[in-house]
Amino acid sequence: MKPKIIFWFLFVCVISPPLCAQQNQKQDSLLKKYNQQEESIEKVKTIQELFYSEMYSTPEKARAYAQEGIEMSKRIKYESGEGVGYYHLGSFYQVLIQMDSARYFYKKSAAFWEDAGDTERLASTISSLGTLEKLDGNYDKAQEMYDQAITMYKEAGNISHMANAIASKASVHSEMGNYRLALIQALESLRLRDSLNTKPWRKADVLRQVGQIENQLKNYKSAIHHFESAATIYSSINDNVYLGHAYSDLGTSYFELSDFDNAILNYENSLGIADSLDIPDMRQNALSNLGMVYSKMGQYDKGISYLEKALSKERKRNSLANHISNLIELGHAWNRKGNPDKGIGYLNKAIYYADSIKASGKSLLAYGHRARAHEILQDFQNSTKDLKKYQQINDSIYNTTKSQQIEELRTIYDTEKKEQQIALQEKEITVLEQKAEISNLQKLIMGIGLLLSLIGFYAIRQKMKRNRLEREKVEIELEFKKKELTTHALNLARKNETLENLKLKAQELKEKENTGTGYNQLIRSINFDLQDDNNWENFSRYFEEVHKDFNSNVKTKYPEVTSNELRLLALLKMNLSSKEIANILNISAEGIKKARYRLRKKLDLSTEDSLQDLVLSL
Repeated sequence: MKPKIIFWFLFVCVISPPLCAQQNQKQDSLLKKYNQQEESIEKVKTIQELFYSEMYSTPEKARAYAQEGIEMSKRIKYESGEGVGYYHLGSFYQVLIQMDSARYFYKKSAAFWEDAGDTERLASTISSLGTLEKLDGNYDKAQEMYDQAITMYKEAGNISHMANAIASKASVHSEMGNYRLALIQALESLRLRDSLNTKPWRKADVLRQVGQIENQLKNYKSAIHHFESAATIYSSINDNVYLGHAYSDLGTSYFELSDFDNAILNYENSLGIADSLDIPDMRQNALSNLGMVYSKMGQYDKGISYLEKALSKERKRNSLANHISNLIELGHAWNRKGNPDKGIGYLNKAIYYADSIKASGKSLLAYGHRARAHEILQDFQNSTKDLKKYQQINDSIYNTTKSQQIEELRTIYDTEKKEQQIALQEKEITVLEQKAEISNLQKLIMGIGLLLSLIGFYAIRQKMKRNRLEREKVEIELEFKKKELTTHALNLARKNETLENLKLKAQELKEKENTGTGYNQLIRSINFDLQDDNNWENFSRYFEEVHKDFNSNVKTKYPEVTSNELRLLALLKMNLSSKEIANILNISAEGIKKARYRLRKKLDLSTEDSLQDLVLSL
């Protein structure tokens, strides 16, 4: 057994037995406290804790606590308690996927916080409303609400909740297929968490989210690192529900790496927690995953046994997607076992459910496996029909994925552009403030100079001071322009590299799919951007402001230098790498080498002479 397997095995064997005891002990303590308290604000707060202790195990009990908290708060005139109670009811209905009811109570809670001027609780409620929009697929509305919550948290100085809202934004991008953007935002949330000394489970949740995004990007080893970090935190605070989910995530990463021993162990750990805490969805998911692993290993009887157990278990809440996956895996397993007739029965059901909820990815798998089943039965007519349907769905998914990738590139570009504009505005404000300070200082010095005009030595000192301030002002402006030039150059390089990669991908897709019109338009558009002289003109303007007379000096000393060679000299002057220069000039790395060789020859440099040193001296 591998060392890592031993670690997780001991982890569950030591921790799992007392899971239920710990949970029951906490609830017993709260109930004892509740029974001893008179009606008061303190008792309402105890009721709120009882709500959370029951929410994910016995939701109906949780709802009863929420309603009791509202009624008691009304009797004792505790408006904040009433607002929290409505928020809890919203959470209860959200867990049950009853969105209209959840939205009603969240809005009712928000009205309390708005009247009370409680910005942070209002932001939390808006964030929860954003989550409802996300669950309904209204991603733009969800992003808008999360952005509103982030702004409110930032103004209130609540970095912890701001990190939560950023993580929620990341989850929206993840669902939209914008995994790179999702990863950027999830890591930003994690960075904020690391800067705070707050509840550890918050950090664990973000670590798990980062791991899930890394799984989507197929960075499975990185995903495992994040899942293990999350699991360690969940274990240390006895958050056993999410520990079970972390085990399931770990199992999936190991499965994708074909490390079936570790996959099975982690899925069994998740199943053990699900059984000990009686969590039906987690149990069903673990059984399904174990069935999938054993089927993949060729142990079809064992795989089918687990998958059928998963189907027979009670399903709560919105688990139809898992149910469809089970049916597909069962159909595939029976095909591989050599009983395609039975496999077709499961696949027919899978296709019916998948089509009903427009789950195109699952429909794709089901049609593919059913086509194979018909082929095994030599029913080539139905096999061909299923293959055609498979291709139609695959083309649709492919086009959607490409559109998402292009939209993600556009979003990244727009986001970076907006951030650059904000940074530039902040710099301009700083320079203006510095100018105003210098102007006020100059006026003050002039006044003092008039009063003390007879004191020559003092006047000379003031003049020296003014000169120093002017020099500092010039140095500040020059430093600002240098940063601006470097930013512009790197952005130009990054833009050209992105466009070039997109162009190559479009050409590759064009060759694969034997279609030309759409891709040719895309390639022409990219070529136009790559060859846009406006980009170079803007760069040249910034360059001349920083390196005055450089171009004229080169022309005077080396009149035979061409305009393209002058561009190369300017980029060498900035000490950029060959890759960055190649991206800016839109030529290959080999082209840069040839251009440097021709330039050295024209400048009459020997093999011992340094081209870089010569350029820096100009």
